[in-house]
Amino acid sequence: MTFSSLGRCIAGSALAAFLAAAPIQLAAQPTGTLDVAGITASGSYLAARHAGQQRDAAAAAAYYRAALKRDPNNGELLDRAFLSFLVDGDVDEAVKFAERVAQVDKNDRVAKLVLGVSSLKRKQYPAARRDLAQSIRGPITDLTATLLSAWSMYGTNDSKGAVAAIDHLAGPEWYAIFKDLHAGLIYDAAGNPKEAGKRLEHAYKLDSTALRVVQAYGSWMSRNRSPKEALAIFETFDKTLPRHPLVVEAMDKLKAGEKLPPLVSSPQAGAAEALYGLGASLGRRGGEDLGLVYLQLSLFLAPGHPLALLSLADLYESLKKPELAIKIYERVPISSPLHRNAAIQMAANLDSLERADEAQKHLEALIKQHPDDLEAVMALGNVLRGHKKFAECATVYSKGVAGIQNPEKSNWVLFYFRGICYERSKQWAKAETDLKKALELFPDQPHVLNYLGYSWIDQGINLDEGMDMIKKAVQQRPDDGYIVDSLGWAYYRVGNYDEATKQLERAIELKPEDPTINDHLGDAYWRVGRVLEAKFQWAHARDLKPDPEDLPKIEEKLKSGLPEETSSQAKAGKKSGDGG
Repeated sequence: MTFSSLGRCIAGSALAAFLAAAPIQLAAQPTGTLDVAGITASGSYLAARHAGQQRDAAAAAAYYRAALKRDPNNGELLDRAFLSFLVDGDVDEAVKFAERVAQVDKNDRVAKLVLGVSSLKRKQYPAARRDLAQSIRGPITDLTATLLSAWSMYGTNDSKGAVAAIDHLAGPEWYAIFKDLHAGLIYDAAGNPKEAGKRLEHAYKLDSTALRVVQAYGSWMSRNRSPKEALAIFETFDKTLPRHPLVVEAMDKLKAGEKLPPLVSSPQAGAAEALYGLGASLGRRGGEDLGLVYLQLSLFLAPGHPLALLSLADLYESLKKPELAIKIYERVPISSPLHRNAAIQMAANLDSLERADEAQKHLEALIKQHPDDLEAVMALGNVLRGHKKFAECATVYSKGVAGIQNPEKSNWVLFYFRGICYERSKQWAKAETDLKKALELFPDQPHVLNYLGYSWIDQGINLDEGMDMIKKAVQQRPDDGYIVDSLGWAYYRVGNYDEATKQLERAIELKPEDPTINDHLGDAYWRVGRVLEAKFQWAHARDLKPDPEDLPKIEEKLKSGLPEETSSQAKAGKKSGDGG
């Protein structure tokens, strides 16, 4: 089994049964706003199931609770109410329901996990281990229970026993980094630097790009060897993922001669770290349901854990719940280096909720505080570009460009986006300069190749070079409908209508609901004499809500078709051949 299959390991559990009946339910409104009075037990149950299908955990929990009041001995209602509270993040309430679930079914593993975490939070370590031992079945839950039990053993000053329990666990290959990291964190917290260093170094060798491994090993190095060696660890990471706020903070402290504290200092923080690490990994690899539960439990133990909060918000975004993501971003502590990241991402979610004015004001305030914050500048430019305010977004991106003394490869996207804004605001000379600069920073970047090549061909200039660029882009992104459309349209513009039709038909297969691609295919069909099909594609393009400036052109084509080619167009097509 590989780590990418983690998300499938909940099969057979109570949680899996709950999820099979309805998707994980995510809160859309506070539970207290629901009026459940007067609803029958069956009505409450149906309302709860509907809330589940709408991914509204708070509403589901409220309706299940109401149904339970009318049918208190219904085990299914009890189970679903418990899971709804857990998924919604109301873990205190979930604990109460877990106690009732466990009384009915002593083998309910999710209830035992929640009760174990609750006992660990209350420093009732023996009770925590008893419940966690009963939550085990399967690779993920085995590892989770073992790590949490180890931290509870550390809570009773038994660090050797804790590490022995971790080492005793056998399992898939991906266990190794979790085992070494947490064994090292336990030894570090227990004041055993020699053993801590061995385990953290081993974890680092397994994956030197894992942020928490880098932080744990780097902080240990700063306290037990030298700040210089610790700085080298963080600088190596910075080359792979530049300017991560937590890494920047660490490097600044080390350069100032400070030592870094241990990553974890209590059993609760250690258990929260385990749940965060597993939950974040699950959420990124298709196990959103269990990942959500683990992240909620992590925050139950450590409410201000900034990385757990960001991972949970990111998970809500992937589940198309921006309103919930915003609430989580608001919880990131102001003191955290990640607070600005949360604030910037919160603006993106405001924009997705069609609250663009709020998003813009929010980002403008952030930029006013820190004019050199390139990420905030990029975010504001992206909001404006998304709403087709091209002249404005070019001005914003220019502020970001002005703040870069020596552009690096990672800055290509800033020039690319500004180039788009210049092109769309009819400033082609500036656009071309920026697009060429983006390619200078990142040679053969497919999106830039596509945009610049397409623009040249659409203007009837640099036809051969433009065609070569688009072909290179397609080679790198053969399944990108927009780039394949560019190739088809390039062939159309040089008069090779047969090849244009072939490429545009493939683009339609990749992006069937895009109005521009449908419009382009209609044009190609018309030129090859497939008139009925051309009109069908244009009609489809019209119905797909094209840009307002394109709609009259499509309607005119539906009415009158395309005009005959001029002699200059025909000559251009013959002269250019296939454009290759």
